Amino acid sequence: MAIVWFRRDLRLHDHPALRWAIEDFERVVPLYVLDDALLKGRWASANRAWFLAGALESLAAAIEERGGRLAVIHGDPRSAVVAFAKSIGADAILASRDHGPYGRARDAAVTIAATGVGIPFLAGRGLLVHEPEDIRRADGGPYSLFSPFHRRWSELPLRAVFDAPGAIPTGDLAADVAATAGRIAGLLGDPRPTADPALLLEPGEPAARARLVRWAASDALRDYHIGRDRLAVDGTSRLSQDLRWGTLSPVEVVERCGGPGAGPARFRAEIAWRDFYAHLLRSEPRVRHESFKREYDAIEWQTDEALIQAWRDGRMGYPIVDAGMRQLRATGWMHNRARMLAASFLTKHLLVDWRIGEAHFMEHLVDGDPASNNGGWQWAASTGTDPQPYFRIFNPTLQGRRHDPTGDYVRRWVPELAAIPGADVHEPPPGAYLPRIVDHALARARSLAAYGSASASGRRNGPAV
Repeated sequence: MAIVWFRRDLRLHDHPALRWAIEDFERVVPLYVLDDALLKGRWASANRAWFLAGALESLAAAIEERGGRLAVIHGDPRSAVVAFAKSIGADAILASRDHGPYGRARDAAVTIAATGVGIPFLAGRGLLVHEPEDIRRADGGPYSLFSPFHRRWSELPLRAVFDAPGAIPTGDLAADVAATAGRIAGLLGDPRPTADPALLLEPGEPAARARLVRWAASDALRDYHIGRDRLAVDGTSRLSQDLRWGTLSPVEVVERCGGPGAGPARFRAEIAWRDFYAHLLRSEPRVRHESFKREYDAIEWQTDEALIQAWRDGRMGYPIVDAGMRQLRATGWMHNRARMLAASFLTKHLLVDWRIGEAHFMEHLVDGDPASNNGGWQWAASTGTDPQPYFRIFNPTLQGRRHDPTGDYVRRWVPELAAIPGADVHEPPPGAYLPRIVDHALARARSLAAYGSASASGRRNGPAV
């Protein structure tokens, strides 16, 4: 008997650990552990808890359709997984490798506990397109720049994509752990999202696969290199939450979107960014709390709570930035271009620590991924791996006119500007909207001075150790 421990891979299609278990063992017990360190810890999110509940409900139903049962237990997985394995007489525990700092520490503890009772814990591929050991520099070290990483990532062949199993022979499970569809939300405390439920995407593998089918056949994928930054049109895949929770396999997504042309190539590069940030967090776990470029932790960040709250609420007087922040609150998602503008505004215009923005996004984003969110915030704040100098500071008005030329995006999320036509919505007349919380030119000069001082200090002092 093998346990297949599901974590961030809540699917049956292209699940290597599940396929391995079904091929090599007579009985397969799917398991999910309700872990308070994740559900109530640093990155707790009502929106993600809601999506998780739906994804688990869907997974349980799919397993039942194949004759199996999903076991759900509550506790610290460092001890609970092995205790459960012993209680049912399991011969092995299989899972997809987790490269995050918490996941690695958890799995190391489970390995020690499982070895102590003679039950092997075996973890393999499943969460990324390519594993960290697959993509190394000539000297054997990890890449810290995306361009050479992406070249190597693109050269590697994809592993085979596996079909969903036709049967999952679980056998009998005790009633207190056998989670049937319709019961899991209760186990999670019936989470209520902070976003508008009517605007949230449907969770679960069937809904995710339907989104992938539509995206792979769409004109939007063909034109992705053009449409990906257009805020008011449906030009992105909307698969981010499915990749974050593993209701879709990233390998299958790349395979299904592997056609020729600039659009599919640009989309695949976005999947490569996801791998890149996961690899980076594995090799540099300190970036959870520190700037990758250490010198920028010397910046004297502003701590005015009124300014920070105005940013959180989307009330800064810059319509394009306000629209993005309000979209996040309402939907648990934000367009990638809007994320960049919001993050740049907080760190460069308001000179607020990127970690404050990172935490706010993780509170609300259904697709909130510790590695990708951290990487994106450090990119916007110029504290990360990107070689682009710190003087990249977006002009919100110009960005609005460029990426929302009709003004429709702003009018949707900032309804008080609905009467202003076209691109004029990005520069409302005096009195028609909130006053700007900061002046762009003055904020830019202040940011350049603060970053320049930290950068010069870093050069004088040498690399931090």
